Amino acid sequence: MDMNAREDPRSIPELVSALTGDLANLVRKESELVRTEVGEKLSHAGKAGGKIAMGAVLLLGALMVLLQALVILLSKVMDPFWASLIVGVLVGVAGLLIVKGAVAMLKPENMGPNRAARQLKQDAQIVRNT
Repeated sequence: MDMNAREDPRSIPELVSALTGDLANLVRKESELVRTEVGEKLSHAGKAGGKIAMGAVLLLGALMVLLQALVILLSKVMDPFWASLIVGVLVGVAGLLIVKGAVAMLKPENMGPNRAARQLKQDAQIVRNT
C-alpha cells in the first residue's frame, strides 16, 4: 500500500450520498447564479428599453416637424389642403407597408426555434443509429 494514500473512513453508500448531496448543492448554486445574472440582464434591458422609448418619442417629434416642413414647402406650389393630403397619404402608405412587413415576421411559423428543433432531430437520429 502506498504510504501517501489516505483511506476515507466513510463507506461506499456514505460516499455516494455525499456525492449526491454535493451535486445537488452545486446545481442549486449554479441555478441561483443563473437567476441572479438573468435578473441583472433584465434590469439592464429594462433601462435600455426606457431610453429607447424616450429616443423614439423625440424622433417622432422630429418627424412631425419635418413632415410639416414638407407640407409648407409643397404649399408654395399648390393649395395647402392638397399638400397636406399628399404628405399624409404618402406617410400613411409607408407606415402601412412597414407594419405589414413586421406582422409577416411575427407569424407563428417564423417564431419557432427552427435551428434548435433541427439540431434536436439530428441528435435523436444519431442516438438511434448508435
